Amino acid sequence: FRPGSVCFRRGFVKSFKSKVWFGFADVFLSASVFLNYCPHLIRSISDPEHPLSLEELNVVEQVRVQVNDAESTVSVEFTPTIPHCSMATLIGLSIKVKLLRSLPNRFKIDVHITPGTHASEAAVNKQLADKERVAAALENSSLLEVVNQCLTTRSV
Repeated sequence: FRPGSVCFRRGFVKSFKSKVWFGFADVFLSASVFLNYCPHLIRSISDPEHPLSLEELNVVEQVRVQVNDAESTVSVEFTPTIPHCSMATLIGLSIKVKLLRSLPNRFKIDVHITPGTHASEAAVNKQLADKERVAAALENSSLLEVVNQCLTTRSV
């Protein structure tokens, strides 16, 4: 993300109704303030094939995360490392799951590939937008285990 952007110390986040508590900061923030930090939620997701985060691989960027509190929407564009990346759907699913687990239920989360950056962009975007396919994927214990591994924060 950009130099000078706010970074929280690594810790954990717990949601209490409309307030959010950052474990190490001991600070309560309103949900609308918290939403400005959506990019920080996904920056540390690990790539399924590499020992690097999505941020380190430039798969996710702050400018490609749009939050509209008034309309209760979050939109994330991600850029796979190569045009034929076989893990694009898994990366998108990991981003979506992280946001689903972290944000209030009122938010509609749209995760999609940056236009023109993947050979199967339309097919991957269709899968990520289909609630039933996402739910079915998360019922698969093997796939859920891989997603959870991607979401596990690693030491830097």
